[in-house]
Amino acid sequence: MNGKTLVISGGTRGIGRAIVERFAQVGANIAFTYNSNEEEAKKICAEIETQYKVKIKAYKLDILEPDTYKGVFEEIDKDFDRVDYFISNAIISGRSVVGGFAPFMRLKPKGLNNIYTATVLAFVVGAQEAAKRMEKVGGGSIVALSSTGNLVHTDNYAGHGSSKASLETMVRYAATELAPKNIRVNALSGGPIETDALRAFPNFEELKAEVIKRTPLSRMGQADDLAPIALFLCKQDSYWINGQTIIADGGSSFT
Repeated sequence: MNGKTLVISGGTRGIGRAIVERFAQVGANIAFTYNSNEEEAKKICAEIETQYKVKIKAYKLDILEPDTYKGVFEEIDKDFDRVDYFISNAIISGRSVVGGFAPFMRLKPKGLNNIYTATVLAFVVGAQEAAKRMEKVGGGSIVALSSTGNLVHTDNYAGHGSSKASLETMVRYAATELAPKNIRVNALSGGPIETDALRAFPNFEELKAEVIKRTPLSRMGQADDLAPIALFLCKQDSYWINGQTIIADGGSSFT
């Protein structure tokens, strides 16, 4: 992957941060987005550059305004000469999901719309912009981070789960239509992963205990469990995988 470029949304924390590290280890240049913590983004750039000697830049992005992806990619064009991989990872939490993160009878259109926008619409615009650039270099790979919350009931997760189900459908359509351009599209669906976003759930400790109880591997997933799978889905070794949802949950979706 030396000389090739990954674009990933939400690269400062959790799964995104682990993916940035893993791609840097194999020599990929990296353009990642952040929401508000510019200081942390700059710190990550300095650490990755020093340790792995790759080119890395951070760009501010509000995934609740998907069309701003276009401006971000224009900035990336100034700093990088190609785009080979795109990973849609960023999510929203906090006030933005009020009315969307709730039991079914308390769901509200605004919160649900925000979750759908950040999950599905942001993926669509980001993948479109990435695909335009991948086509110029002969192809590439796109990965969308999904969740087993659309397969297994999780308290208060109806808004996120239904949006992830829609995302996986969008992935299949994108994979079919972009394949002639030698661009593959897949989803990576993790069981509950212990990240800052999940720790913000009001019932996190209860959720963690339940996940550990029902997972055959007897622990909760970590960001480092998903990063190598994301890398694999971008490598040529996975060329025959297209339009699929790869589930990585320690076996919990069966139990």
